[in-house]
Amino acid sequence: MMHRAEITPEMREAIQICEECHDICTDTTAYSLRQGGRYTEPDLMGLLLDCSQMCAVSADYMLRLSHFYGRVCDVCSAICRRCADACERVGPDDLMMRRCVDICRRCAESCRRMAEEAS
Repeated sequence: MMHRAEITPEMREAIQICEECHDICTDTTAYSLRQGGRYTEPDLMGLLLDCSQMCAVSADYMLRLSHFYGRVCDVCSAICRRCADACERVGPDDLMMRRCVDICRRCAESCRRMAEEAS
């Protein structure tokens, strides 16, 4: 596993996307609770919370240039993909859910690249 001496522009972008994904997933959790019904399915709620937290952790690991950021980003990428799929199933025509899908997919791809780069 490669260890970086400094944050690269690519990593800075990945950190920003993770922070944005954290925010959107947190907002979407609150939105879903207000909507009720299918928006509050346990699988969706769990994935939104997992994704929000994992994005915050990933950003933190990259900011600290942790030796483990690649592994953390790999897990984050997987969670973001699953969260995007769940949001799309629940609200494919809902603007808030669509925003969550879009940023989760961007974050999944960004974290995948960071995980590959770190290995």
